[in-house]
Amino acid sequence: MGIAGARSQVHQFFALLALTTVLLLFLFGRRAHSSSPSSAIETLRRRPPFAAAGGLCAQLLLPLGYPCSEHTVETKDGFLLSVQRIPHGKNALEEKPGPPVFLQHGLFQGGDTWFINPVEESLGYILADNGFDVWIGNVRGTHWSHGHTTLSVHDKEFWNWSWEELAQYDLMAMISYIYSITHTKIFYVGHSQGTIMGLAAFTRPDIVKMIDSAALLCPISYLDHVSATFVLRAVGLHLDQMLMTMGIHQLNFRSEMGIQILDSLCDDGHVDCGNMLSSITGDNCCFNASRVDYYLKYEPHPSSTKNLNHLFQMIRKGTFAKYDYGWFGNLKRYGNLHPPSFNLKDIPESLPLWMGYGGSDALADAIDIQRTIKELGSEPELLYLDNYGHIDFIMSVRAKDDVYGDLIRFFRSRGWPTSY
Repeated sequence: MGIAGARSQVHQFFALLALTTVLLLFLFGRRAHSSSPSSAIETLRRRPPFAAAGGLCAQLLLPLGYPCSEHTVETKDGFLLSVQRIPHGKNALEEKPGPPVFLQHGLFQGGDTWFINPVEESLGYILADNGFDVWIGNVRGTHWSHGHTTLSVHDKEFWNWSWEELAQYDLMAMISYIYSITHTKIFYVGHSQGTIMGLAAFTRPDIVKMIDSAALLCPISYLDHVSATFVLRAVGLHLDQMLMTMGIHQLNFRSEMGIQILDSLCDDGHVDCGNMLSSITGDNCCFNASRVDYYLKYEPHPSSTKNLNHLFQMIRKGTFAKYDYGWFGNLKRYGNLHPPSFNLKDIPESLPLWMGYGGSDALADAIDIQRTIKELGSEPELLYLDNYGHIDFIMSVRAKDDVYGDLIRFFRSRGWPTSY
């Protein structure tokens, strides 16, 4: 090895050492100075490990008298996903399933998110009681979908994915499975990351042909105007890249490491962690804060560090594109220096879309949503609520009247789905 090569390796070593030192200080060194940790963080610290025994049906739906069955769906790359079916409401006059509707949760959430408000406030229950055949998705890595044909959750490769794989493999597997049983086109509902997955997947004819129409809550394809202080601090500190350098592939905020990350991000007064939810999502007008302890029984769910890195790439670069592996990795994988973008104009104009978004959302910003709408080939139906934040669309105590009524009207305006 020449002098130049040796010097390069030395520089790389010290760069890695410096980054590692920064991360260790970030995670541990400043924790002692934190003056007022969020009550949510303290609640997470007290929580026992998540217990998925019996599945989502047994824990949430069956005790309330709703019919519910558990299904396992295998993706093309070997992940075993948990999917639940609620074929009709609790007091249905007949047990014949109605039109199928598929609910896809957001980042750090699972299928439970549609059911953890009271029955009269939760979209999953409301759809079932309105005659829909409700199917619940749980992406890889969540508490409900921790299986793989060959890999363990302790394997690095188990966490080697981002929302791109969730759209390409998880969504394809779940939608195909539901279609194979119902033989009917499916109504799609996504929230936050569930809309990124949907918009990316709808550019593919083999997926979109099974979708009747889609309702997108807090739709995300661009993240240029994210204003959430917690998120911007993490992006500015390059938290995603530091974690990957440290070999931390699973991001689980219920673990001790995850809680230490939250503590560190809340230090020095940069973020108001006394109101952790607002720091992450923006102000939510109608969120029932008294239920936080109950919500934290099920959430947050794990995700991959690579997924966080992909989302932060979108914030930094202002793109809606595939994962950026760096110029050499991109050349090898894509044949180009830059990752290919998802072209929203590839979503067929024949696919009806409905979008609900809020003026107080610090993640799905109205300016970014207008860019998404402009790039689509057709005009979606829109519901704008000025005082709604990111979480209001799934957990607001008023969402049944403010949001879900219009969403159900949109689906019913399509009539009963027909086979193709």
